[in-house]
Amino acid sequence: MKKLVWLITLVLVLTACGSTDKVNENEGLPTVDLKEVEALQKEGAVVMDVREVDEYNEGHIRSAINLPLSQLQDGERAGLDQEQKYIVICRSGSRSQTASEILHKEGYDVTNVSEGMSTWRGPVE
Repeated sequence: MKKLVWLITLVLVLTACGSTDKVNENEGLPTVDLKEVEALQKEGAVVMDVREVDEYNEGHIRSAINLPLSQLQDGERAGLDQEQKYIVICRSGSRSQTASEILHKEGYDVTNVSEGMSTWRGPVE
């Protein structure tokens, strides 16, 4: 019986440690609301829209660059500068989170936008 209790305790501890590591992996990844995007642009940050090309072409934040998440996942980094600060946005906040995590791990200065273009009320091109 003691062995069973010890085994269950060990499994619970290992499970808890595994989930803690996952949370710590993304620590330090800044996230902002849509209302902060324009102010960050004025400070020199570049908006990176990670939606697909057709979505981007339907309307995007002025001066935003387009680098779809699908291309980032394939290793595309053309035109990116690790010295540049990027604000990463998508349609709803999900793809931008994934893209931000990828770029953050590679040393890029990224800030994820928690919301997306579906709720953006500012000017678009």
